[in-house]
Amino acid sequence: MLSLLALASSAVWGTSDFFGGVVAKRLPAIAVVGVTQGLAFVLLSTIVLVRLGLGHPPEWGPWVGWAMLAGIAGASGLVAFYTALASGTMGVVAPIASMGVVVPVALGVASGETPSTWVWVGILVAVVGIVLASGPELSGAVSPRPVLLAGCAALCFGTALFSLDRAARDSLIMALWGMRATSVTLFVIVALVLRSVGGTRRGDLVQLALIGWADLLANALFATASSCGQVSIAAVLGSLYPVATILLARLVLGERLRGIQQVGVLCALAGAAVISL
Repeated sequence: MLSLLALASSAVWGTSDFFGGVVAKRLPAIAVVGVTQGLAFVLLSTIVLVRLGLGHPPEWGPWVGWAMLAGIAGASGLVAFYTALASGTMGVVAPIASMGVVVPVALGVASGETPSTWVWVGILVAVVGIVLASGPELSGAVSPRPVLLAGCAALCFGTALFSLDRAARDSLIMALWGMRATSVTLFVIVALVLRSVGGTRRGDLVQLALIGWADLLANALFATASSCGQVSIAAVLGSLYPVATILLARLVLGERLRGIQQVGVLCALAGAAVISL
């Protein structure tokens, strides 16, 4: 169950990230993230209110602090990531950003998790695949800016994944709600200071809503998966989203995969298969 849920989260994340990156080519990344997070927050708040009406009031606990950290790290990572996707090659940016998996794996092991030998082999193969998938970067075919932004996104994403896992172990729905409430509060403050929503129009709302809800679904799938077992394993499988992003970039935008990227994708899938055994 853990493997299926985590792999599903990576597929949804990869799809959401691709379309988010496409929209960020014409709208500021901070506007894309802010609006998508806001629309996801509206959906979550509706769910929380319905649960309240059914006699399930929110329970306050340790999830609050973890959710706030996840919200700050996740929102910051998405802004950096969408900016990188808009200005660089998606097939390069996505694999680099996914290297944030190192953070939850390291923290998971430090907190007492003990993956089996085969799981470690799968993790190693998957991580090598992620690195190889960024082949164009290794050959210097892209400018430093999107690469640096992708690196910042990786650190933020890794922190967000670990924090979300810890919050979800206390309360999944409230963890997701608290994560979005934190990020939306930050973006509202920024919008008020700048007195702008980044050029977002009413016609953009449907597309942005779908992106935001897909990202929310991916978060929920990952949090459920990590709650079923070890966050280090769920994080590696969830971080295979570059495969979906790269394939969509090839099919929709015509970005060609180099040989080293093709090897990287195969390694990532092989590593996922080993971990899932």
